[in-house]
Amino acid sequence: MSRNNLSTRDQILDAAASLIRNIGLGHTTTKEIASAAGLSEAALYRHFVDKAELFLCVVGERLPQLVAALKDLPSRAGQRTVRSNLEDLARVALPFYDQTLPMATSLFAEPELLARHQEHMRQKNVGPHRSVEQLAAYVRAEQRLGRVNARCDPEAVAALLIGSCIGRALMRRFLGEQDSPGADDRFIKSVVRTLVEGLAPPTHD
Repeated sequence: MSRNNLSTRDQILDAAASLIRNIGLGHTTTKEIASAAGLSEAALYRHFVDKAELFLCVVGERLPQLVAALKDLPSRAGQRTVRSNLEDLARVALPFYDQTLPMATSLFAEPELLARHQEHMRQKNVGPHRSVEQLAAYVRAEQRLGRVNARCDPEAVAALLIGSCIGRALMRRFLGEQDSPGADDRFIKSVVRTLVEGLAPPTHD
């Protein structure tokens, strides 16, 4: 879609996403975002209360859709295999955290903006904790169907999978390296295989 066909709100989000990726959240001002979108700063504030709200919308609407994948996951309980479902989720989660971590870590350099961002998350009930909660809901659904060991802790399972994706994304950002898609897929399969072997229901002789 050409820029002329975009709504004003979409133009702002696209400009914000590009600036945040290129110069970091801390150096991105609403004035710069408005200028990059070809708008006045006043026009920007007609669509977003502040930079914290704008950042949340960039994460929610301009990055790989982890939220949508997680929302749909509990309904997939009993379908395909647990391993396939977890691998599919990890293939969305890893690129999501690859893109969001540089943005999110910028918040810690701006305490005031971080506080406003935290308040927005509380009001909208969004944030990284929701990823763990929704994945845990899927694990519980599979436990009820007998496809996951009832003794497993769903929250721990979710934290291990989501945490693995966050850890891999964070590590390579620190090292300034980028793994190939093939290496990422091998990592995902290895992590999920390790989890699934521990999630398997007990066998009865």
